[in-house]
Amino acid sequence: MKAIILAAGEGQRMRPLTLTTPKPLLKIKGRPIIDYIFSALPEDIDEMVVVVKYLAGQIKNFLGAEYKGRGISFVEGSDKGNAYSFWAAKEFIGEERFLFFYGDELPNPEDVKNCLAHDLSILVFKPQKPKANGLVSLKPDGTISEIIEKPEEVKSALAADGIMVLNSEIFNYPPQANDKGEYYFTSLLNQFVKNHKVWPVESRGFIGDITTPADLERVEKIFEMG
Repeated sequence: MKAIILAAGEGQRMRPLTLTTPKPLLKIKGRPIIDYIFSALPEDIDEMVVVVKYLAGQIKNFLGAEYKGRGISFVEGSDKGNAYSFWAAKEFIGEERFLFFYGDELPNPEDVKNCLAHDLSILVFKPQKPKANGLVSLKPDGTISEIIEKPEEVKSALAADGIMVLNSEIFNYPPQANDKGEYYFTSLLNQFVKNHKVWPVESRGFIGDITTPADLERVEKIFEMG
């Protein structure tokens, strides 16, 4: 089984740290963020597709052709938005199901396992600041109907995290621009969930978004306490 890691962004809110280091290589307790992703993978994930662009050479040099026993394929992302960066991985995915991670996630192995227990799924959590997240609406059968980014009105207690189990049919949907002309990965997800049963899996180990330098310090403290 394959996994895609989206690691192409500039991590602007993590500056000045990301002026010289791509966000997936920032360290928490001496380990790069992307290393935590690999450590959370189950054994049946044997191929990784890593989408890179900003300071791509550093990520390529760190991972190499194989990392922790898994073959690595690199693909160049896009300046047009993370929807197009994700779409760049299409050539590496056949008619199959795959794991997806944002490159700044610190996955809990149990959460990953629970997501894989469903044919299709998205990890969700209960946000402290709902309006700053992508909130998840549900269909009557309990599957996901929509993800609304940074809503003005809060109508859900759950937000989408950056860990998902998807299949190749998501590449059948074109990226769509939001009101500001930005092409977010969420635009693909919202088309996909309308026609597929995608289950929400509530995280048992969510530690919060890693967005700013202060978040790195906060997570380090959580790990020290754990």
